[in-house]
Amino acid sequence: MAESEYNVSVPHMNSLLQMDPYLKPFENDVQRRYGLFKKQLTLLEEAEGGFDQFTRSYKSYGVQRMPDNSLVFKEWAPAAEALFLTGDFNGWDNFSHPYTKKEFGKWELHIPPKEDKTPAVTHNSKLKVVVHTRAGERLYRISPWAKYVTRHEKSVIYDWVHWDPPQPYIHKHPRPQKPRSLRIYESHVGIASPEGKVASYSNFTHNVLPRIKDLGYNCIQLMAIMEHAYYASFGYQVTSFFAASSRFGTPEELKELIDVAHSLGIIVLLDAVHSHASKNTEDGLNQFDGSDSCFFHSGPRGEHSLWDSKLFNYSSWEVLRFLLSNLRWWLEEYRFDGFRFDGVTSMLYHHHGIGSGFSGDYAEYFGLQVDEDALVYLMLANHILHTLYEDCITIAEEVSGMPNLCCPVQEGGLGFDYRLAMAIPDKWIQILKEFKDEDWDMGNIVHTMTNRRYGEKCIAYAESHDQALVGDKTLAFWLMDKEMYTSMSALIPMNSVIDRGIQLHKMIRLLTHSLGGEGYLNFMGNEFGHPEWLDFPRVGNNESYHYARRQFNLVDTDRLRYWQLYAFDRDMNRTEDKYGWLAAPPANISVKHQGDKVIVFERANVIFIFNFHPTNSYSSYRVAVGPPGKYKIKLDSDGIQYGGHGRLDHNTEFFTEPMEFKNLPNSMLLQLHYG
Repeated sequence: MAESEYNVSVPHMNSLLQMDPYLKPFENDVQRRYGLFKKQLTLLEEAEGGFDQFTRSYKSYGVQRMPDNSLVFKEWAPAAEALFLTGDFNGWDNFSHPYTKKEFGKWELHIPPKEDKTPAVTHNSKLKVVVHTRAGERLYRISPWAKYVTRHEKSVIYDWVHWDPPQPYIHKHPRPQKPRSLRIYESHVGIASPEGKVASYSNFTHNVLPRIKDLGYNCIQLMAIMEHAYYASFGYQVTSFFAASSRFGTPEELKELIDVAHSLGIIVLLDAVHSHASKNTEDGLNQFDGSDSCFFHSGPRGEHSLWDSKLFNYSSWEVLRFLLSNLRWWLEEYRFDGFRFDGVTSMLYHHHGIGSGFSGDYAEYFGLQVDEDALVYLMLANHILHTLYEDCITIAEEVSGMPNLCCPVQEGGLGFDYRLAMAIPDKWIQILKEFKDEDWDMGNIVHTMTNRRYGEKCIAYAESHDQALVGDKTLAFWLMDKEMYTSMSALIPMNSVIDRGIQLHKMIRLLTHSLGGEGYLNFMGNEFGHPEWLDFPRVGNNESYHYARRQFNLVDTDRLRYWQLYAFDRDMNRTEDKYGWLAAPPANISVKHQGDKVIVFERANVIFIFNFHPTNSYSSYRVAVGPPGKYKIKLDSDGIQYGGHGRLDHNTEFFTEPMEFKNLPNSMLLQLHYG
C-alpha cells in the first residue's frame, strides 16, 4: 500500500478542530483513520459494485427461494473440506445434497422444486449444514444467516428452522419522523409481564406498547432480540445474528410489534451486539468451518477474557459483509429505526477497556492500543446506515470518552448520533451507596450532569438495566429498600423513608432528564419505582423467574404509591414534549449552592429549581432569570398526585424584577420547599 493512498483529506476537518481544539495534535491520526475508511469504501465499490449491493448479501447467502420455487443455499466456510445440507426434507441424509465449492471459500447448492412445483424444503422444517473438516471431522452447524432457530424443550442446542411463511406479515404503517427529542424506553420482551415466565412479542404489543405511549416515550430500545442460546446472558451472547429470538414468538409477531409501535408514533431501536459473539459451536458462529478463525480472530486475539466470548475479525472482507448486511437486514426486514451499539469500548481498543481507567488524556485515544479495523468498521456502519436511511439513529455504549465518536464521518468522526452518558447512573449509585442525602455535593452532581463535550449529543439516564442486575438494585430500592414491602400503601400516611425516597426518586429523574443530555433513557418499570433487582433463571437461583419479570400490576392499583411515580414520569415526558429542553442547547446554571442544597438552571426558556435539602424550606429565595415577564409552575414534584405534599399554589403567577442576579438581567423571589 503506497503511503499516498492514505492521504485523503477529511472534508470538514476544520469543523471538528473548531469544536474540539484538543484534537489538533492528533490531526494526522484523524486524517489517517479517515483515509483507511475511504480506502474500504473504494474497495467495496471496485469489488462489489458499492455498499448498497454489498449490504444486501442476506438476499444471496443462507437460503433463498427463487421465483420458480427452486432453492439456493450459499455459505462462506473457507477452511471446510466439503459441505452438505441435511434435514427433514431429505430424511436427514448426510450426503445426498453436497454444496459445490466456489472461489474465496464460498459454497453453493441449488435444489430444484418438487414435482408439484412447491419448494423442496417446506416452511417450518429443520435443516443443518454438515461440515467436513480437513482433519476428517464431521460437524453439524446452523447457517450463520439462519432467519429462525428454535430449541426443543428438552434440548440444549438450538435447531435451524426454515422460515418462509405462506402469508408473511405486511407492514401497514410508515416509519414515524425522527424525533427532535429522544425519550427512550429500554425494554426486554421476555420480562415484560408480571408473570413468572418468558413473555411474548404479542404480550408486548398489546399490553406494554399502550403504557409506553401513555408515558410519553417516543422511542423503544429493544434488548435481547438477536437470538441467544443462554437466556440469562440478557441477549449479550448472540448465537444467531439474523434470527429474532424464538423464545418470544415468531418473526412475524416481532414485525407486528414494530408496526404497531410505528402506528403510535414510536420509533424502535435494536440493541446491536457486534462487539463479540457466543462461543457456542453447534448453534453459534464459533468454528463454523472447523477452524478457530473464520468469523473471528484466531488465537488469544479472538477471545474476550472477561466475557468468555469470541471477537470478530473486522479486517476480514466476509466479516464486513456479514455484519454490515446484518444491520441492513434488521432495518429492511423488521423496519427497526436504528441501533444502540453494545460494547463499543471493547471494540475500539485491543485491551477492550479491561483494566484501563481512562483519565481523559487524548493520547489514550490514539496510538497502537486502538483497534483501527474495528474503528473503521464503525465508521463504515454509520456512513452506510445514514446514507441509506437518512433518519436512522445510532447510539454508542462507550465508556472511554473517545473524542469525535459522535461527529459526522465527513468531519473525521465515527458518525454516531448519540453516546450514552454512562457516568451519570454510576454517580447516582455511588451517591446513594456512600452518602446521606444531607451530605450530597451539589457541585459534584452538576459537574457529572454537564461534563460532556460541546456538540456531542448524550443520552442521559439515572439507571438502565445495568444498574438493576443481580448484585445491585434499582434506585427505588436503594432509596427505600425493605420499606417498599410494607409501606407503599396509599391508604396510610407515608413514613419518613418512603416520603424521602419518593421525593428523591422524582427529583433524581427530573434533574437527569433536564440537565444531563440531549436524550433521556429509562429502563422498563423503573419509571414507577420498580423494587428489588433483575436476575434471570439460572442454575444459581434454581431457574427462578421471580426477579425476571416486571411487576406492572403494582402500578395498576391506586392502593399503592407506584402510580404516583408513574404519573410524575408521564408528566415529565409530556412537559418535555411541549417545551423541548432535550433538543435545546445546554442549560445555563445560575445556582449550585452546597449549604442550601439548591440547584437552579434555565434551559429552553424553562426554569428548573431543585431543593435537595432534607429539612430546610425557603420562603423567599431569589432566582436569576434571563427573559423578563410572567412565569407559572408547569411541573411540580411536590404535587399531591405525585405523592408530594401539595405545598405550592399552581395559580400563582411569578413576575420578574429588573434586578440583576448571578450575571442574569432579571430575577424573582420564590418559595422553595424541601422534598
